[in-house]
Amino acid sequence: MRGTPWLMAALMYGGGLRVSECCELRVKDLDFDQGLIFVRGGKGRKDRSTLLAGVGRDELRAHLRTVEERYRADRQAGLAGMWLPEALERKYPHAGRELGWFWVCPSHTLSTDPRAGIVRRHHLSDSVIQKAVKAAAVKARIHKPASVHTLRHCFATHLLLNGVDIRQIQESLGHARVETTTIYTHVVKELRSPARSPMDLLRARTAPHQQP
Repeated sequence: MRGTPWLMAALMYGGGLRVSECCELRVKDLDFDQGLIFVRGGKGRKDRSTLLAGVGRDELRAHLRTVEERYRADRQAGLAGMWLPEALERKYPHAGRELGWFWVCPSHTLSTDPRAGIVRRHHLSDSVIQKAVKAAAVKARIHKPASVHTLRHCFATHLLLNGVDIRQIQESLGHARVETTTIYTHVVKELRSPARSPMDLLRARTAPHQQP
């Protein structure tokens, strides 16, 4: 994977984001100093913070410079600002024109907002990253079921394998109940210190030229 789809995949695997949460990220939601991603209005309309991986930060910064250029071009063209939830739109009527509220992954094309009936720039569709991950899995000859949501599952599984506390993982994933997060512990049990086949043990004790 390359370009924006790679960055989106890196954000989802690095922070355990849902695909919709990744698509809806705003520039202000990335905190490079603290190494955090702030998810606004996630599942259940709850806010949370999760990890911003160190890997890919240089590429992300370069991407944001390009995003800023697009933002400035939109402002010069007189386009309407970014969509905001109604409560925020009323409270901060000009916030949608600020860079901080611009999408991290803006669409390349403009569209008519059906709620307001005005032309503005929306974020990339989740189908963009879904198709990119599927194509990458095929190219990598991964024959197991793999989708964009697999990145979120791998985030949780690999944190558990590295000894991270289950409550911390729960908070990063945005699960309302820890019981939902503990599902991953069953996967970890299968991955940790797998037993060696007796066939392999026999071969290890046998000279290379001998057959068991």
